[in-house]
Amino acid sequence: MWLDSADGLLAANGLVLEQAGRAMPWLRRCLPKATTPWCPGQPAAAEDSAPDSWEAQIPVPMAAFTGRRSLLTLQGQAPLELDLLQGRLRTVASEAPAARLRLTGDATEVLGLAQALTADLPLLPSPDLAEAALGLARLRPPRARRKGAPDVQPGSSMEAALLAVTGHLLEVMLQHAPGCTLQAGPEGVHQLRVALRRLRSALRNFRPLIGCPEVDAFDKSLARLARHLGPARDWDVFLAGLGAELATAVGQDQRCAQLLRAAEARRLAAYTALREALDGPAFRQMIMAGIALVALRPWREAETPAPALDLPAEAHGSALLQRRWQKLRKQGEEIEALDAEALHELRLACKRLRYVAEIFTPLWPGKTARRFMARLAGVQEALGQANDMAVARGLVASLLVGAPGNGPVATPCAVGLAEGFALGRLGDTRQAGLETWEKLMDARPFWHQA
Repeated sequence: MWLDSADGLLAANGLVLEQAGRAMPWLRRCLPKATTPWCPGQPAAAEDSAPDSWEAQIPVPMAAFTGRRSLLTLQGQAPLELDLLQGRLRTVASEAPAARLRLTGDATEVLGLAQALTADLPLLPSPDLAEAALGLARLRPPRARRKGAPDVQPGSSMEAALLAVTGHLLEVMLQHAPGCTLQAGPEGVHQLRVALRRLRSALRNFRPLIGCPEVDAFDKSLARLARHLGPARDWDVFLAGLGAELATAVGQDQRCAQLLRAAEARRLAAYTALREALDGPAFRQMIMAGIALVALRPWREAETPAPALDLPAEAHGSALLQRRWQKLRKQGEEIEALDAEALHELRLACKRLRYVAEIFTPLWPGKTARRFMARLAGVQEALGQANDMAVARGLVASLLVGAPGNGPVATPCAVGLAEGFALGRLGDTRQAGLETWEKLMDARPFWHQA
């Protein structure tokens, strides 16, 4: 049974009172602290203290789990223990089936079995059972264990920073994968794609320290998923942006309406393909491969592991940021003369710097870092709008050809109108990019702080 105050004070602080049978309830975490390094199986840990105002609260039952526990030991090169809970979560107003499988033992053996199981079963790291119960009681989905960009703690080594980033972003991907449906809206696809890009950027920037076949294979699996996320996101952006503006501008034009119907059909096809990828074994095995990197650290098996793995993240991060910053400044020296393709490359360079800067920003907290990141984001957004127009032109041109399955097509007249509409937006977005670039050039790099 799980208990909290009527106003949810403990849950708001990531805590819960847990009671088994007639035993005394004990306080434990249902959500990990943001500063706690990630590891598989979080957050099942006791907590020493409750919020200051807890003593004045009266604990009340919020939810309960009733079911069966099965314990099994597998004998192999190293024994493994399987702890399976099967039953139902119950609250006053509702109930739902629930199951949790915990594997305990040698990390290599555990991960090998997990990889084998996920080939046939939809097994993935799940929300804490208490958090799932509290969500059922409050009529909300389980809360995210990790959100947004990763948070590297001061004093971390480079290896600890990489492990924290990888684990954090795996959790974010797991959180948003179920929401990648048309019915749920575009946010799930957007956030999953951002998390995936952040993770690939981290692997790329840390590659001199961690280069090994396991990392290369994991990165390739991320790239395969990215190819499914891209079309879904591109059609979302088109229909919410240029497509919506075009519909408003031309009113009830039938040719425009046909173009938008064709775009909707392409988006549906892209979401269907993405959902199949996320529900299949490849996604589950990709997540397990990422967990294996964190747990096993295969780069340590090299004859001479990179010495920089044990260096403070501040020192190595500062050098990495400086190289990215110098490269970005050089690319944008003659920004007024850059053509659309060169501006696109400049936007990608901004994005690469931003992703690596997000990792190390917590090591230099303060106004300087916040100002720099805000201006960098401003350049990326302004140049991104220009890129969106370029992508939109390619998307509408593709609507001239029928999709697989004989989906609707757009007329040449409607495609020409949409392309012209996109070209008309490029001038404004280019000027905005130039203005935000000048502001970024005046910003002080935060890693130059003493």
